[in-house]
Amino acid sequence: METLIPTINRLQEVFLTVGAEIIQLPQIVVVGSQSSGKSSVLESLVGRDFLPRGSGIVTRRPLVLQLVNVPPLKERLKSENGIKAEEWGTFLHCKNQIFTDFQEIRKEIESETNRGTGDNKGISPEAINLKIFSPNVLNLTLVDLPGITKVPVGDQPEDIEAQVQEMILSFISNPNSLILAVSPANSDLATSDALKLARDVDPDGRRTLLVVSKLDLMDAGTDALEVLLGRVIPIRLGIIGVVNRSQHDINTQKTLQDSMKDEHAFLQRHYPSLASRAGSRYLAKTLSRLLMHHIRDCLPDLKTRVTVLSSQHQAQLNSYGQPVEDHSATLLQIVTKFASDYCNTIEGTARHIQTSELCGGARICYIFHETFGRTLQSIDPLGGLTDLDILTAIRNATGPRPALFVPEVSFELLVKRQIKRLEEPSLRCVELVHEELQRIIQHCSSFSTQELLRFPKLHDSIVEVVTGLLRKRLPITNEMVHNLVAIELAYINTKHPDFTDAAQVSASVNSQQADTADGGKRWKNEKVSEERTPAVGFGSPSKSQAINLLDTAMPVSRKLSAKEQRDCEVIQRLIKCYFLIVRKGIQDSVPKTVMHFLVNHVKEHLQSELVGQLYKQPLLQELLIESQETAQQRTEVAQMLEALKKANTIISEIRETHLW
Repeated sequence: METLIPTINRLQEVFLTVGAEIIQLPQIVVVGSQSSGKSSVLESLVGRDFLPRGSGIVTRRPLVLQLVNVPPLKERLKSENGIKAEEWGTFLHCKNQIFTDFQEIRKEIESETNRGTGDNKGISPEAINLKIFSPNVLNLTLVDLPGITKVPVGDQPEDIEAQVQEMILSFISNPNSLILAVSPANSDLATSDALKLARDVDPDGRRTLLVVSKLDLMDAGTDALEVLLGRVIPIRLGIIGVVNRSQHDINTQKTLQDSMKDEHAFLQRHYPSLASRAGSRYLAKTLSRLLMHHIRDCLPDLKTRVTVLSSQHQAQLNSYGQPVEDHSATLLQIVTKFASDYCNTIEGTARHIQTSELCGGARICYIFHETFGRTLQSIDPLGGLTDLDILTAIRNATGPRPALFVPEVSFELLVKRQIKRLEEPSLRCVELVHEELQRIIQHCSSFSTQELLRFPKLHDSIVEVVTGLLRKRLPITNEMVHNLVAIELAYINTKHPDFTDAAQVSASVNSQQADTADGGKRWKNEKVSEERTPAVGFGSPSKSQAINLLDTAMPVSRKLSAKEQRDCEVIQRLIKCYFLIVRKGIQDSVPKTVMHFLVNHVKEHLQSELVGQLYKQPLLQELLIESQETAQQRTEVAQMLEALKKANTIISEIRETHLW
């Protein structure tokens, strides 16, 4: 199990090199209020003075401290020609630089802190990574955080308290971290800010260890025995008391070794029953033991997490593709893939099928049979035609002679007027299909191969070519649909098999009128009445009125005679019958025309059009320029994948037997 902590340190270094913390590694996070003695506790674990000191907030950036136990210098010199120093430190931001003077380590921490936070008292979440090698330390990984503060000083923002708490919570919320809460003995433990934050993220106390510092500074006649025994606030992982160096000891440069001797003597005098379970040395051993067991518990999930992330990043890297080597082959591959996806979307065989809305061929089918079909069905065959319109058309068709029969010219005139109404919805159908074919371009761009998204200029050029092809076919299709209606208007086929004969319609109308007119007598009386009474509806002028033959107003409404009613009904039936025949044909022929001249033509000529427009040597280099964002993302994902592979190798080196 001794290899577990160095393994976690190696993993931490691997992920820090790529600047990401996608794996929550086991570590010990030190939390405490300002001047609670955190720095003294950490220095006692190392056995050297190396942390910046001063008044106010001193730790202004997280310090990730890795302690690595190494053999003494004499033993190392026998086996290798390594660093000729008993103890030394290295920083992640100082590549290949070794610090053997711990005063230099302190200065480097101060300068790096000022570089990230300013010369005053600002804070920053960017961590400083320090690794200390010494034969006098136990393998540990700790994170020293800024002390909890209440009042901003210097150039600190007004919300400095919230910022510090947010930073602390971001570290201790990691379920794989152990929380080392430091609280001074000369303050009330019930008001400890460190314990309060620890309780917020670890209510069961499974990850929290309490260190009671400054045992020697308690008021005379009082002690911390009840606190250390857990009778005031029980802590599951334990409570350890320590004696910190005083400011006088620091000023007189009292060594940590002498301080530890004095600490041991103090504990023997004041806490003899707890002396073996208190002090800095016992704290170091406890932390090392807890961290090793915690790593052992976290390791299975850690291995699973690394494996899953490796698979995800490998798939993401594959989606970005490889850098372009053969421009011609790459262009043909992308163009062919896009054309195939476009056609498959129309045919309904695409890999990415929408579930939220209709698209592609399904939407075109909906336009043909639902939108266009319902629109045609909603058109009234006699819509816009009044009885007066029909009578006027009949009279205009007969000229100066009264008509004995319904003139055929009036029927053709009126039915053409109704057939013309079918042109607008037919052209609208073409427009809707054209819009859907445009939408398919964006659909294929979104769900097509990532290769296309890598090259913005190629993507824009493909969209432009397809849009141009659709734009070129649209007027041709509109013209053909216009011709369909024009063909129907060109020749009114009254001999159509489905068209009712006019004589039969007239006979049917006469028969119905005879049944409702008492054997026809009333019709004769009305006929006589018509002959005696001038037709008011057509405005026969009175003798006293001036007659204007060129400007006679048509009547708005009047009661029709039986003959006029008969003639109107005959014309209406004939118009309705013939209109339904034409509408049925238009409803069938317009979709076929759109499919042939627009949809199928685009499908058949799309790839050749793309190749012809884009596969040109001068354009290849320009079109296949990769976007800077994609190149950067590929590099980042490749680095992360490499880090995950290294992490997987490091974890695999741990044998299962080492875990127990």
